[in-house]
Amino acid sequence: MRDLTQGPIPRHIIRIAAPMAIGMLFQTAYFFVDLYFVGRLGDAAIAGVGTAGNLQFMVMAVSQVLSVGTMVLISHAAGRKDGAAGTLTYNQSLVLSAIAGVLTLLLGYTAGFAWVRGIAADARTAELGVDYLAWFLPALALQFPLGAMMSTLRATGIAQPTMVIQVATVVLNAILAPVLIAGWGTGRPLGVAGAAMASDIALLVAIGLALYYFKRLEHFVRFDASLLRPHLATWKRLLGIGIPSGLEFGLMFVSMAIVYWIIRDFGPAAQAGYGIGSRVLQGVLLPGMAIAFAAAPVAGQSIGANRPDRARQTFVASIALGSAVMLALSILCHFRPEWLVHWFSDEPEVLAVAATFLATISMNYVASGIVFTCSGMFQALGNTLPTVVASGVRLLCFVPPALWASHRPGFTLQRLWYISVFATTMHAIVAVAMLLREARRRSELHLLDGTAPATPAPA
Repeated sequence: MRDLTQGPIPRHIIRIAAPMAIGMLFQTAYFFVDLYFVGRLGDAAIAGVGTAGNLQFMVMAVSQVLSVGTMVLISHAAGRKDGAAGTLTYNQSLVLSAIAGVLTLLLGYTAGFAWVRGIAADARTAELGVDYLAWFLPALALQFPLGAMMSTLRATGIAQPTMVIQVATVVLNAILAPVLIAGWGTGRPLGVAGAAMASDIALLVAIGLALYYFKRLEHFVRFDASLLRPHLATWKRLLGIGIPSGLEFGLMFVSMAIVYWIIRDFGPAAQAGYGIGSRVLQGVLLPGMAIAFAAAPVAGQSIGANRPDRARQTFVASIALGSAVMLALSILCHFRPEWLVHWFSDEPEVLAVAATFLATISMNYVASGIVFTCSGMFQALGNTLPTVVASGVRLLCFVPPALWASHRPGFTLQRLWYISVFATTMHAIVAVAMLLREARRRSELHLLDGTAPATPAPA
C-alpha cells in the first residue's frame, strides 16, 4: 500500500495517473486492434460490432457499481490503516462480482440478441452484431472480477501492476486478432466472432495475472475464503456508494442507444462512422479519465485519514492538470480529426462521419475532463448520488432536443453532435455547482456538531 495522505498531491496524482493512462491507452488499443481488422470486413461488420458493443456500456454501468464501491471503502480503510476492513471489502467485492458475471451471461444470452436486432440499421448488421455478442458475453462477464481487483489496487495507491496486466493482455490480443479474425496462419478466418474470442482469451489471461499478483505481492488486503460468506452490512455500504455511479454509466448507455436509434435511418455507413468515432473518442479522453481516477484514491485516503484540506487541494490540482491536457487534445481533434480515424476504414462516407463527429465533440473535451474530476471527488467523499443528478441533467439537455431535431427538415448528424456538446457543457456546470455545495454542507456540519476539520499536517 502507498500512503497518499502525506507528500505533494500533484506528484501523487501524476504517479498514479501516468501508469493508469498507459494501461488504459493499451486497453483502448486493444479495441482499436479489433476495430482495424473488423474494418477490413466491411461497413456492416463495423456497425454490427459497434451495435453489440453498445451493450458493454450497460455492463460497465454494473461493473462501475462494484468498482467504485470497492475503491471508496478500501481507500477509506487505507487512510485509517485498517487492513481488516479492507480485506473484508475486497472479498465481498469478489462475491458480488461472481453474481454479476452470472447474471450478465443469463441476460445476455436471452435478451441481448433482441436488443441488437432492435437497433441495427439492417438485417446484415443485426446478424453480425448477434454473432459478435454471442462470443463476446464471456468477456463482459469476466470484467466484473477484474474490475474489483484493479479497483482494490487503485484504492491503495498502486497503479503499476494494472498497467503491466493491461499491456500484456493487449499484446496478446494484438497477436490473436489477425489469427482469429482474418485467419492468419490458420486459413480459417472467424470474422467478428474471432474478434470476440480474442477478447475472451485476453480477459482470462488478465484475471490470471491479477490473481497471481494478489497472491504473491499484495499485503494490505488478501483473499480469505472464510470472508466469502455474504456480509450484508458491507454489501449495503458498497452498493450504496456504487449504485449511483452505475446509474451514471447507465444514463450514458441510454444516450448512446438513442444516438444509434436516431442515426440508423442514415444507414450502416453512418453507424459505422459513429462507431469508429466513439472508439477513438474513448482513447482521446483517457488522459483526463486517468487524472480523475488517480485523484479519487488520493482524496479518498485523505477523507479516511480526516484530512479534508488535502481533499480540497486534490480537486484543485486535478482540475488544473486535467484541463490542460484536455485542451491540448481538443485542439488536435478539432483541426486534424482525420489523422485519428483514417486507419479504420477505406470508405470515404464512413470516415467523413467519424471525422466530423470528433471535430465537433472536441469542443467539450475540457468539460468532459471536469465532469470526470467531479465524479472522482464525489466517489472519494462516499456520496455519489449527485453524479446521477448531474448526468440526468445532461440526458435531459440531450435527448428531447435530439429527438425533436431528428424530425425537423434538413436534419444532419452534425446537429446531433452540437446538441451533445451543449448537454455535456451543462453537465459540467451542474457537477461543479453540486460539488461546491457538498463541500459547503460538510463544512457547516463540522461547525454544527462542534468538531473541526483536522489540522493540516506538514507536507
